[in-house]
Amino acid sequence: MHRSRFGSMARHCAQRAAAKACDVRKFGEYTRAFRQTAHPNSTVATDLEHQRTLDATLRAVVALLDKQALVHQLVARTDTRKHALVQSLIERQHAVELEKKLNSLHPADAAFVLESLQQQQRMTAWQLVARERRGAVLLELAESVRASLVTLLDEPELIGLGRQMDAEDFADLVQDLPQERVDKVLAQLGSEERAEVQSVLSFPEGSVGALMQLDAITLRADVTFEEAIASLRRRGSVPLQLTSLPVVDRNNVLLGTLPIDQLLVRDGALRVGDVMDAEPKYFVTSDREKQAAEAFERYDLIAAPVVNLHKQVVGMLTVDKVLEQVKQDSFKQSLSQVGLSEDEDLFAPIWQSGRKRLAWLGLNLLTAFVASRVVGGFEGSIAQLTALAALMPVVASIGGNTGNQTVALVIRGLALSQLNVRNVLFLLRKELAIGAINGALWGVVMAVATLVLYRSPGLAAVMASAMVLNILLASAVGVLCPMILQRLGRDPVMGSSILLTAITDSMGFFIFLALASILLL
Repeated sequence: MHRSRFGSMARHCAQRAAAKACDVRKFGEYTRAFRQTAHPNSTVATDLEHQRTLDATLRAVVALLDKQALVHQLVARTDTRKHALVQSLIERQHAVELEKKLNSLHPADAAFVLESLQQQQRMTAWQLVARERRGAVLLELAESVRASLVTLLDEPELIGLGRQMDAEDFADLVQDLPQERVDKVLAQLGSEERAEVQSVLSFPEGSVGALMQLDAITLRADVTFEEAIASLRRRGSVPLQLTSLPVVDRNNVLLGTLPIDQLLVRDGALRVGDVMDAEPKYFVTSDREKQAAEAFERYDLIAAPVVNLHKQVVGMLTVDKVLEQVKQDSFKQSLSQVGLSEDEDLFAPIWQSGRKRLAWLGLNLLTAFVASRVVGGFEGSIAQLTALAALMPVVASIGGNTGNQTVALVIRGLALSQLNVRNVLFLLRKELAIGAINGALWGVVMAVATLVLYRSPGLAAVMASAMVLNILLASAVGVLCPMILQRLGRDPVMGSSILLTAITDSMGFFIFLALASILLL
């Protein structure tokens, strides 16, 4: 298990006799870190300058594309026998400038530029990206943009990428292609390459098997440190993320892990099995990515072996892959909360984007219609006491906001596996207690405001009561709704928002208007 840097520093300092000297050294490190933060050449300052440069590059690329399109239109309107020649020369001139700018960028920066272009401009710019760089650029793109550009690659280019890239990276590229195209491309690869890609594609989305790196470096338990170092030297390189190596037996069954630094400081005659950690952190291919992310955070892991059902090492899971997936899941969750899919492209065609939003808007319209029917049932009450119409949005709004706070906490608890059937009742009681306190406090505030505005003690009492009841209802719904949706196998992020809005609006109106009808009319 990887130890955190701060933990290593603490243990190192504790082992030193001169503890004071260690404190002085740490103070010096903190001082230098502070100075670096304030220095114009600090990492933050460098990143800001890089972003400004990248924004300038994007503007230059857009200007060149706009100029090329304008010249194309002007030449097309010109009546000349050399029409095609003039157009070709001008377009070639702009293409050379664009090609130079795009291919001078880091793949991640080139991906940023492509994602920031409108679709037609993006297609034009993509054709100017050098073929040998396209694989690296595609891996940096958002899924929605990457899926649209991968379809433009012909079979020879896809085959070349399959031979050039790691199996897991190539699997990410082709998973959005039609199965017929994937099969044609895989048939042209070597048997070993084809088997690796098919292996990655066979794992379900969201599993550790789909995230792992297949090329796992392992050590035999019965070899010496000297033999292990010689084996690593023959490989030529070791991934930077690997702080420890899996230790296996003759059947590739995981026995433990060996920190790489031990190879450098221990006697070369020692055997790997005598020094290894016999209780390593590892994952099974069927484990969920969420569980892996939690384990990486809890145990400060940098890399961990992945095994099959027979505990044979089949790959490695590294922190960069986990963080990438966490970032993607977070992005997906933020979009799901407002009814958008993860493949939403900012510059997609109007109908394509609109079609994806229809269902969400339809559900929200349905909830609004239900709320309107609740209000419609009390038209007589509202006609007799028009102040009710002005105060209804307050009751509904406070309930919705209360419920959203609770839903956010519950969803976070579910994501971190902190909530289960044993403690959900405790959380429900807690949220109801908080709701009662907030309801009483803000109910009194609104009662005073209502009394000042409308000079009606009865209306003030109704307002306070409705505030308390709707906040209590919203708290209960905020806890139970995500839990029930998860138990039913639904996405609590997307479904909770709709149900919460429907219940707090409809019931908020009903509670307020019913109390007013009973007590005031």
